[in-house]
Amino acid sequence: MKGPALLLSLLLISLTATAQIYKTTDEQGNVVFTDQPPEGVEREEVELQRTNTAPPPPERPAPPAEEQEEDSEEAEAAVEYGVVITVPADETTIPMGPGNFSVSAVVRPSLGADDRLQLLVDAVPWGEPQTVPSWALTNVFRGAHDITVAVVDSDGKHLAVSEPVRVYVLRPSVNFRNRN
Repeated sequence: MKGPALLLSLLLISLTATAQIYKTTDEQGNVVFTDQPPEGVEREEVELQRTNTAPPPPERPAPPAEEQEEDSEEAEAAVEYGVVITVPADETTIPMGPGNFSVSAVVRPSLGADDRLQLLVDAVPWGEPQTVPSWALTNVFRGAHDITVAVVDSDGKHLAVSEPVRVYVLRPSVNFRNRN
């Protein structure tokens, strides 16, 4: 079914408004479209509709350089980011071990030239802001921790913050008792 429709589309694109199209059906029941009238077989002339056309929009002169700079500065300031933590999933338990795990996030649209990502563990910055949306955390203390990722500008102002993801870190503990 796709073949005849594709063939018809290609033929229609390449034909002028005065060209004639013929439709026939072969012995296997396949529909064939052609611009040459087939001989000795039953054929149907296909009536083509007028092609829709529209004039191009009028050309607009480019704004002066000062306006372009102002527009680009406003566009940068108006960017609205969306940040989502993809790893780990919310309510993840980090099994017994040294408290090491990874965090990954997705930010849309891409970061601006001066914008960075800041990982926050329990609302406290973890490391320096960076452009790469992944972190390797080591030696995280046991317990529940809320993780967020913020997009920050060059002044450290939060432009967007992800929904928090809660992780539970399990670590072995040793209790020393006085044995007398």
